[in-house]
Amino acid sequence: MRPVAHARDRLRTAQAADATKARTMRYRILPGRPTPGTIGSDTSPFKDSAMPLPGDLEVSRRGVLVGGAASASLAAVPLAAAAQGAPQPAPVTMDVTFDVNGQRRALTVDTRTTLLDALRETLKLTGTKKGCDHGQCGACTVLVDGKRINSCLTLAVMHQGDRITTIEGLGTPEKLHPMQSAFVRHDGYQCGYCTPGQICSAVAVLDEIRAGIPSHATADLSARPRATTEEMRERMSGNICRCGAYSNIVDAMTDVAGARA
Repeated sequence: MRPVAHARDRLRTAQAADATKARTMRYRILPGRPTPGTIGSDTSPFKDSAMPLPGDLEVSRRGVLVGGAASASLAAVPLAAAAQGAPQPAPVTMDVTFDVNGQRRALTVDTRTTLLDALRETLKLTGTKKGCDHGQCGACTVLVDGKRINSCLTLAVMHQGDRITTIEGLGTPEKLHPMQSAFVRHDGYQCGYCTPGQICSAVAVLDEIRAGIPSHATADLSARPRATTEEMRERMSGNICRCGAYSNIVDAMTDVAGARA
């Protein structure tokens, strides 16, 4: 038997069972009701002419399901209305002061506000981008006291007194930072969305190498690391470029570092 025909037969069987159950409930024997063999009983030849008495309830599986769903919906409405009408507590705020691109900035922020949102939404420094918002893409990279961090993973109130540098603070259109100029020369970007984070991270990477900080790619931990292609690629691995401009980014960094890949 084909699946469609089999399903249709099963549906018909279920409907017939529902009808039989409803008829049984409609003409069940109750005190004061006809007994089997009398008019109105299931065994009477005149059963089809019998009418249900007032107060009888026709019950079917479909009716039970529909009624249950309706009851649940009605019960949920007052709860939803109460939740919407409940007053929301005011957010906890805190004052924080830090240096952003050479300027002292004092803010009053929600204690849950990330440094990224404080920079973009409050200070309107939109050069720093929000990518994944989970610290996985590096688009939100900024420099805090000269070290690179993912600004989406840190709260603004944690940086009281810190010195923060965003892409706007590295250089200006009239006087670009050497790394910004190198990105332009080597075409180290395409769509440009990740570029602010890439540049901030690249600046910090060269500072790390000059400071002698080793990386996972450093072969000899007793020697000072060099600005090799392997070192720079490893250190920049936390900054994702979905356009795939990685080779050009390394060329730009090599140019600034004064070394050959």
